[in-house]
Amino acid sequence: MPNVKVLNMQGAAVGEIALADDVFGVEAHVSAMHTVVRAILNAQRQGTQSARTRTEVRGGGRKIYRQKDTGNARHHGRRAPQFTHGGVVFAPKPRSYRINVPKAIRRLAMKSALSCKVTDDEMIVLDKIELAQPKTKLVAQMLKALGSEKKALIVTENADQAVVRAAGNIPGVKVAHVGCLNVLDILNCDKFIISQDAVKKVESIYSMQEEAE
Repeated sequence: MPNVKVLNMQGAAVGEIALADDVFGVEAHVSAMHTVVRAILNAQRQGTQSARTRTEVRGGGRKIYRQKDTGNARHHGRRAPQFTHGGVVFAPKPRSYRINVPKAIRRLAMKSALSCKVTDDEMIVLDKIELAQPKTKLVAQMLKALGSEKKALIVTENADQAVVRAAGNIPGVKVAHVGCLNVLDILNCDKFIISQDAVKKVESIYSMQEEAE
């Protein structure tokens, strides 16, 4: 069972927390994480690209010259792909890029991503994440005290608009709550900053007991 120090927002150690093995101590499954990340990125694609084929462009109903005795290749209309303003070969059409990923794979990928953060010593557990005022300066001071100068993901138990507003102007910093946590955001951050209450909620959602139910 991995143990992680619990810090306060000033960066001082205030205790220790034991993390659940079946959530934060599993062997990383790279294939599952890759599948889920690809599904997330695909879902962000609009899929609105469109071009016209030779049957959809305007014109081209009249044969441009006779079939024989011209010395030229045989053509019917000007809207063939080789002509200017002609149709597009294998023209792209609006489509959905979404990938359906089984629930078991999604859960495995989430556990793998969380475990990677623990293994790589990139997970920081705070006793609480609370701001007296939604000011960017307060979040910047917290990140500096925690040694997180690059990309950071701040995870709260529930949606906290004060934290979201305060961190919104800091480049590379993203705020999420347990309900909207995803594998891409976890893997994409250099420091995974999470409150102690959020850790317990994550464990209750992804524990083996919850799966059995």
